[in-house]
Amino acid sequence: MRPIKTALLSYGMSGRLFHAPFLQVNPGYQFSAVWERSKNLAQKRYPDVETYRSLEELLADTDIELVIVNTPNYTHYDYAKKALEAGKHVIVEKPFVVTSKEGEELISLAAQKDVLLSVYQNRRFDSDYRTVKRIIEEGWLGEIVE
Repeated sequence: MRPIKTALLSYGMSGRLFHAPFLQVNPGYQFSAVWERSKNLAQKRYPDVETYRSLEELLADTDIELVIVNTPNYTHYDYAKKALEAGKHVIVEKPFVVTSKEGEELISLAAQKDVLLSVYQNRRFDSDYRTVKRIIEEGWLGEIVE
């Protein structure tokens, strides 16, 4: 299986500490591009990664298959929508969007475009969260009301 050519929409903290390192070590992905408006921080560490100065240029790259929206929360809807409209698969960091209406619209658009849309739940599989989940499911704490 060939790796999925993936772009990050930011090389801030989450891009630098979580997404880029994961993409580099996971053979299912190829860290191909990043949107950095003025800096070249990603290229210093990942010289083969293409840096784009505009979102439109990045989304026009037909080689990019997956876009990770790791930007400030209030931009998630707009950037995810643009990526979906460009026919890209999209992963959005949590929180997904600001309103349920925006979420429903993106889900509908992904279905229309026949692309995948997912929310990155980065803590879901951490051992401490899984332990708490198990404790609740097994009823150790009694009835949880809120």
